[in-house]
Amino acid sequence: VIDLWKKNDTFKKSLEQSKAAKRPAYTFYDGPPFATGLPHYGHLLAGSVKDIVTRYAHQNGYHVERRFGWDCHGLPVEHEIDKKLGITGPADVHAMGIDKYNAECRSIVMRYANEWEHSVQRLGRWIDFENDYKTLYPWFMESVWWVWSQLFAKGLVYRGYKVMPYSTACNTPLSNFEVNQNYHDVTDPAVFVNFPIDQDPGVSFVAWTTTPWTLPSNLALCANPDEMYVKILDKARDQKFIMMEARLCGLYKGEDEYEILDKFPGNTLAGKTYKPLFPYMEHMKASGAFKVCLDKYVTRDAGTGMVHQAPAFGEDDYRVCLANGVFKKGREPDICPVDPTGKFLSLVTDFSGMYVKDADKHIIKKLKEGGRMVHAGTINHSYPYCWRSDTPLIYRVIPSWFIKVTALREKLLANNEKCYWVPEFVKEKRFKNWLADCRDWSVSRNRYWGTPIPLWMSDDGEEIVCVGSIKELEELTGQKITDIHRESIDHLTIPSKCGKGVLKRVPEVFDCWFESGSMPYAQQHYPFENVPQFDAKFPAEFIAEGVDQTRGWFYTLLVLATALFDKPPYKNLIVTGLVLAADGKKMSKRLKNYPDPTEIMNKYGADSLRLYMIDSPVVRADTLRFKEDGVKDVLKDVLLPWFNAYRFLVQNIIRLDKEDGIKFVYNENSPVLSDNVMDKWILSYTHTLINFVKVEMAAYRLYTVVPRLLQFIANLTNWYVRLNRARLRGEVDLEECQASVQTLFSVLFTMIRLMAPFTPFITEMMYQNLYRSIDSSMIKGAADSIHYMMLPKYDPNMVDEDIERRVALMQAVIETGRVLRDRNTLPIKYPLKEVVLVDADPVNLQDAQSLESYIVSELNVKKLTVSSDKQKYDVKLTAKPNHMILGKRLKKDFKPVSAAIAKLTDAELTEMKESGQREILGHTIGFDELHVAYEVKSESGSYAAASMHNVLVLLDCTTDQEMMDEGLAREVINRIQKLRKKAKLV
Repeated sequence: VIDLWKKNDTFKKSLEQSKAAKRPAYTFYDGPPFATGLPHYGHLLAGSVKDIVTRYAHQNGYHVERRFGWDCHGLPVEHEIDKKLGITGPADVHAMGIDKYNAECRSIVMRYANEWEHSVQRLGRWIDFENDYKTLYPWFMESVWWVWSQLFAKGLVYRGYKVMPYSTACNTPLSNFEVNQNYHDVTDPAVFVNFPIDQDPGVSFVAWTTTPWTLPSNLALCANPDEMYVKILDKARDQKFIMMEARLCGLYKGEDEYEILDKFPGNTLAGKTYKPLFPYMEHMKASGAFKVCLDKYVTRDAGTGMVHQAPAFGEDDYRVCLANGVFKKGREPDICPVDPTGKFLSLVTDFSGMYVKDADKHIIKKLKEGGRMVHAGTINHSYPYCWRSDTPLIYRVIPSWFIKVTALREKLLANNEKCYWVPEFVKEKRFKNWLADCRDWSVSRNRYWGTPIPLWMSDDGEEIVCVGSIKELEELTGQKITDIHRESIDHLTIPSKCGKGVLKRVPEVFDCWFESGSMPYAQQHYPFENVPQFDAKFPAEFIAEGVDQTRGWFYTLLVLATALFDKPPYKNLIVTGLVLAADGKKMSKRLKNYPDPTEIMNKYGADSLRLYMIDSPVVRADTLRFKEDGVKDVLKDVLLPWFNAYRFLVQNIIRLDKEDGIKFVYNENSPVLSDNVMDKWILSYTHTLINFVKVEMAAYRLYTVVPRLLQFIANLTNWYVRLNRARLRGEVDLEECQASVQTLFSVLFTMIRLMAPFTPFITEMMYQNLYRSIDSSMIKGAADSIHYMMLPKYDPNMVDEDIERRVALMQAVIETGRVLRDRNTLPIKYPLKEVVLVDADPVNLQDAQSLESYIVSELNVKKLTVSSDKQKYDVKLTAKPNHMILGKRLKKDFKPVSAAIAKLTDAELTEMKESGQREILGHTIGFDELHVAYEVKSESGSYAAASMHNVLVLLDCTTDQEMMDEGLAREVINRIQKLRKKAKLV
């Protein structure tokens, strides 16, 4: 099929057809992946969802452009080069030259592009790789500049110092939403340290920290003004300490270990000074450091209630120390003795050049030697790691360029309300909460391979020029510019208009999330080109990605669209969950705990994989434990039976031609109506399905559509084809044969059009054969592919709810009867006397009688009896408790409740079934917490009873010699037929 599509250029032609027909545009944005890694099941899941929705939109009468995008800049690329070249910091990059470094980055950007394209095509996804966009294209980068210039002009950009998550391996800060992508459970030191008080010699404050490496940077302590603090005598150490009363339990196991000497509120500690732990910053004491500050962020949940303050490495520390004059704004470099690679500067003489995490044990040793260590232990907790290098993050004060997202908070919340999310709870909870707590977005990265921030600034920082286009930069610098990566523009200067010499570009590049958030504009090179096209197609009708993007791409798209146009960038959004390994763990190449996606598609077909993923909790933003057997089951239970029904149809079309000289031609516009009840049923059921799919797909609820489609295939193959084999084979009469072939063809032709977006391969394969039997007037311009066809139209006149109800009841009776045969080890080949349907509703009894011939045939019984009198057959409900559920819930009360359940009468259980629950010995017991069965006895025979699908069926299990002989005869005939087939005599 892929070869056919390539040969005919099917995807491209489908776009040309829809464009020529001037169909309305349906805009879709594709989130750009990195091509430095191979596609995994998460990508294939998102790709399947995107492909289904966009194919459906195309077949629903829209023109749907689908462009693939590539994220080419940022940490994923740089980290690979750093590993390859052994680069450990900025000095290494500058030594080799930014031009050479970026050339290395450029060389691997599309490392796995071929694998991506192959994987996407093998999945059956139609998307344009030729007309793609890459974030490294100068025209894409120019639009990113324009976005930034608009934000700058609106006053939404500022430069400031902020304590941020920082990757020492990548030498760059990370956004808050990047931090949430990777947490590890780790064991860290947990130490209690004393701080001797200047005003009260012999008494010390005690503080606790899990980051001993921050102690050389300690500049203050913080207490809660409203909590009670105590002065105690530590009996074992014979030392006096001050800490929060509520946190004594954090240091001591029992009250006998200390004596309380005094008690006072935290506000009395304000301004008290103490002896610094280390001499490195002791000079700052004269200007307000090494004192107690007050703030209510100090809690009674952990530590000692005296929080050690290292303003260079803690967000609250920074805020509290700045507010209390411990240091002055603009002097941030003075309080940060750690370099960009996470190593101590020469200021910290004892640990100079040492990586901070490696320094922990040495710092602890030094504190012990100096008598400042009260207690040293460890703690197990969850800690953030760099999502790219998988190394521990630190929090570090850095200069950065920010977007004032907090100023947009109300607009963001309002625009989010205009979007339709599936499932809705992600919008109303996870995403809404994230927006409500949004922070200003640090968009600058101290890196090299990215879109440079287009700001030129004077040495004193007073004069700033924001450049919004390549043309503007050419005019300001007098230079011709073809590329705008760092190596091409860093040397360019702009003359100052304020007599400050020349302005130089700031060294940072954009966070790659800023680029992907700009893709709606940059992929169109807006506003430099395609302005009318963009205006007509913005916002997008649809996007889809994984739930992790609620704090990533979904967020950055919304922030930038709100800032630029005060509009949401998308109308409809599907959020998928995470695909995990079968053991529930994250899929890992190292652990090899999942099967290769390409091998799975080659083994079972891409259609099987697509249906398996879409028919799972993952399309409701839940997790999927991927199991190869699940894909295999879709092939075995869905696609193969469907294919067999198609093959059976084709065989009988050929037989009609050969044996009866009738060339079958199907024309949907001139239907041949049948009086057969099963024909009417399957046609009615088909149009009910068409309407259901239309309604649910309009609401983007794939999780309701796919199960219904699979149920339809099961009904088609297990019921319609099975019950009409003789008619289809021409064993009844020619007229019945033609009617059933016409019906089955109509249904299959409808199904392949309806299923084409979901299973593009099998539907194309079927169509390439079936179209030969279709009237040429129906397939003008669509003979080459099923994917040129429009969706089937819903005809309400074809729907017969009475017939659908009757057949549903028939199916329930037959399925229940089969269960009774299995329970009583009565093979279907052996006839039985009677099946009885007991139902109080006369309509149900009439429905069953109207289809009696099918019921008695499928169950191989002599007759069907219907009755509304349950007492006639002495049918009674009995119940036992579900031990697993009730035993766990009721514990010691389980035994008496269990006995009471066993004594419930038929009337009581019937009432409980209708209400759903019953009070038993003071406990509310649900009907679904019971194992319920029917017991039946009758003088006229030995009946087995069962209730399924809300019907009660009795099966007479008595046998006689005549029926045994008849069953044996059927068995012999069956064996002979198998032998004839084996000998090729039929």
